[in-house]
Amino acid sequence: MNKLSLLDLGFFIAESQASPKHVGGLLICKKPPKAPAGFVKNIYKEMLTLTDVEAPFNRVIRFSLTAMPSWQTCESIDLKQHIFYHKLAAGENDRAELYRWVSELHTPMLDRSRPLWEFHVIDGMSEGRFAIYQKMHHACADGVTMARWTAEGLAESADDLELRPVWTLKHVRGASQRTRLKQEMLQSAWKSVAVTSKRFLGIGRLATMLLLESVKLTKNAIALPFVHSEHTPLTGQVTSGRQFASAAVSMDRVNRIRASTRSTLNHIALTCLDGALHRYLQDQGVRLKRPITIQMPVNLRPEGEKAAGNKIGIIQVDLSPPTDDPYVRLRNIGFSLRNVRTMIDSVAPEAIESYTIITGLVGQIAEMLQLSERTPPMGNTLVSNVPGPKEYLYIKGARMEEMHPISTLPPSNLLNITLFSYAGQLFFGLIATDELPNLEKLSDYVGEAFTELEQSVRDAHR
Repeated sequence: MNKLSLLDLGFFIAESQASPKHVGGLLICKKPPKAPAGFVKNIYKEMLTLTDVEAPFNRVIRFSLTAMPSWQTCESIDLKQHIFYHKLAAGENDRAELYRWVSELHTPMLDRSRPLWEFHVIDGMSEGRFAIYQKMHHACADGVTMARWTAEGLAESADDLELRPVWTLKHVRGASQRTRLKQEMLQSAWKSVAVTSKRFLGIGRLATMLLLESVKLTKNAIALPFVHSEHTPLTGQVTSGRQFASAAVSMDRVNRIRASTRSTLNHIALTCLDGALHRYLQDQGVRLKRPITIQMPVNLRPEGEKAAGNKIGIIQVDLSPPTDDPYVRLRNIGFSLRNVRTMIDSVAPEAIESYTIITGLVGQIAEMLQLSERTPPMGNTLVSNVPGPKEYLYIKGARMEEMHPISTLPPSNLLNITLFSYAGQLFFGLIATDELPNLEKLSDYVGEAFTELEQSVRDAHR
């Protein structure tokens, strides 16, 4: 993977000190029983000895005036420039303090003179816990890929004490990679023609769908960008400074609603977020008359593909028209998402990718020109869903209790929400600029909206 795709290149073009383009992850772990006092510090020290760094963690980006940017392999890597140890002070070691630390670590850009990743071990949490925060440039991996790589490096049993950090694993298998390379060389001309044809045909089909939606001949096939989304406290010019909050719901509770309403996890999670966001906006004096529009990443990878880089598209999706009935909200969102899924399945992935690049470029130009406060945003916020392991994972015998992906902010959006399912829990990770007021209140409203949905579903099925 020496050359960058257009989407990967776009993350570098879009990056600034106010809007860095890396994705992160927060792992919260419980020390094993009778762990020694230096247990966490010893994990950090052992990590520094694991110096066999695999791709893409051994690659640095190189820019040229005469050629496209490309990845180059580093001859040597100083792990002390990438792996760090921190210890929270006694009395300042609760969850709120951890989130403050993570927010500060997530704020700055990664140093482009080195491979674009960092790994932070955070010791001293209360109740025998510690945390690991990691971040990597979005051009190297999307959130789904990063979560998968993280899980591959963890153990499935507390008895497995081997340390396998993410930078030591082979993420691209050599034999299959060489086979693919030979096939691509033999078929490059045909493949180029075929992909280009799919891209243009798909763009034509997608443009037709957007036109039909704009003249109201279809309903909820796909939401139009830059048209319906009015400015709210959730949108505007992205500035530096970050804050993080989270919420969690038991998957048992989610599955009970799924079974009784024939809904998907996405339907239920977005219903809770829709209710929480409306309530949060009302706190800020904003009452929307039309549905909240989210930007929703969709996975464009063929099944089984595990390469690095990004294979995602981003489309706009309308949630529910404003309503006080959570069950009606669930039905409205289910209808909208089913139509969007039908649209995605009918369009070539290359067309979705091109649509993402074009709409993203428009938003990025507005952000670079400091016009995001005056131009319509693409949507009210971005919401993504990253599937995670169903069973608990371990590091040196310590059980990982929580796993929170932490993403980047798209142009004109001051809030990004990532859903992540892990070990029987559905986590809602909220990353925002530090100018967004009362982010913790929004995370509280997510839990309250879920309880209200449970009650509404029970009432509807009596």
